[in-house]
Amino acid sequence: MTGVEGGQPDERDPIDDIAAAVLAVPGVSDLHAGMFGEVATYLPGRRVSGIRLQPDLTEVHLTIAFGSPVRETADAVRRAVAEQVGTPVHVTVEDVVP
Repeated sequence: MTGVEGGQPDERDPIDDIAAAVLAVPGVSDLHAGMFGEVATYLPGRRVSGIRLQPDLTEVHLTIAFGSPVRETADAVRRAVAEQVGTPVHVTVEDVVP
């Protein structure tokens, strides 16, 4: 699962680059939609779970692989996303998976 739900986009959105940057960080297993599926960015015909873009904040919710250092992985995600957005980045580790 990649956090992208719905049909394939007609053209790439900046959120796709953010999601790719998160998933490229070693130790990140997947994006996570939050306890009730509330964390997402909605685009025409699809949603990208685990990333919420707001005018003054970017939220990233994710799962990490067991054995990965939580703080270091979250910091690496924060740095990777900060390079692409002009807002503070909050990272929440929702789960650890085998």
